[in-house]
Amino acid sequence: MSTNPAAAAQGSTVRSQDTVRKLVFAGVFAAITYVVFTFLSIRIPTPGAGQVSVHLGNAFVVLGALLLGSFYGGIGGAIGLTIADLIDPVYIVEAPITFVIKFLIGLIVGVVAHRVGHISTETDRKKVFKWVLIASIAGLAFNAIFDPVLRYFYKILILGKPAAEVSLAINFAVTLLNSVVSLAVVVVLYMALRAPLKKLGLWFTF
Repeated sequence: MSTNPAAAAQGSTVRSQDTVRKLVFAGVFAAITYVVFTFLSIRIPTPGAGQVSVHLGNAFVVLGALLLGSFYGGIGGAIGLTIADLIDPVYIVEAPITFVIKFLIGLIVGVVAHRVGHISTETDRKKVFKWVLIASIAGLAFNAIFDPVLRYFYKILILGKPAAEVSLAINFAVTLLNSVVSLAVVVVLYMALRAPLKKLGLWFTF
């Protein structure tokens, strides 16, 4: 079977352009998550000189995965929130946990939204809404469970069991609140951005 060299070259160019645009958007989402967490969060002290934060950073991790796919969406949000941890003396030691958890949120959301729900090519808004909701719930539920648990084991090693147990209860409550608010925000933003991004030629299909 013969291959048209011109068509193959054009296809390669399109893929390269898509990759560059995804990298740029991943950088944008990294910046957004960093700003949202660093400057727009509410800090709550916990035992052992720690703290938890009420913030919308996770919403933009999920939104990135819905728009850019698993890898680029996950990596953008993970980098942004990890940098925020690295420059904060309270969170700096937890930065590796943050990177892993946030990247996995992106992977989960992207797989459910694009591999199962095919939201980037679906034209029925009701079906798009359904799979955006399901994918967002899957990612944020993962975060609500595993983020506090991993940080709990970290605090056992650093702070000791009593302080870690008190922090776990607070962390679960705050993470659940973050997840509920983030779910509402991300669904509204995604549904609102679909048409404008398509008109601007900034839409990615998977």
